[in-house]
Amino acid sequence: MPTPIIAGSTGLVGSKILSCLSDQNLNPIALARSTIKLLPANAHELIVDYDSLLTEGSLPKCDHVFICLGTTIKIAKSKENFKKVDLDYPLVIAKKALDSGAKKLTLISSVGADSQSKNFYLRTKGELEDAILELGYESVNIFRPSFLIGRGGRHRAVSEKIFMRAAKIFDIFCIGSARKYRSIDAQKLADKMASTLDSIPGVHYYYFDDFIN
Repeated sequence: MPTPIIAGSTGLVGSKILSCLSDQNLNPIALARSTIKLLPANAHELIVDYDSLLTEGSLPKCDHVFICLGTTIKIAKSKENFKKVDLDYPLVIAKKALDSGAKKLTLISSVGADSQSKNFYLRTKGELEDAILELGYESVNIFRPSFLIGRGGRHRAVSEKIFMRAAKIFDIFCIGSARKYRSIDAQKLADKMASTLDSIPGVHYYYFDDFIN
């Protein structure tokens, strides 16, 4: 039986992946900074200090790691802190999971991610993708959603809530090759990510149309 680890297990998507895997009678390991109040029945939590993990420590034996860590510049308060959460922490999790036996990795990135981008956010996402691809995982699944909608995870600012409501109007104009920029319900994304437990070897990219099929 697979032993998956979820980093970012209390976030909007990570919490839904955790529940999905638990519902499949698996025994997922949820990485968290503090105790999870509503831990699913079959899940186990592992309290971690991500800063300490950068220099020491290890992860439990596993075969698949889901990386759902992420923040915003507003919350991080600086580009340096943002990069720590969206690049340094995910990369060290990927390395330590590989050392613990993981052969498959599933990552939430972003539509437009590109290590050569002039946009700081998209460049950071692209740098993480590039670094993970160099680690040597048997199977890598990279999800590139646009704006996420749904309940759960951290408290949302009023501006984000307004944008969530307006997203469906914006989506109408995203047709043809622009469909990948449509907003996506976090539950649909989580369900599709959870299905990568059965992913075949290779590097696989997923966009909007992949999330809804």
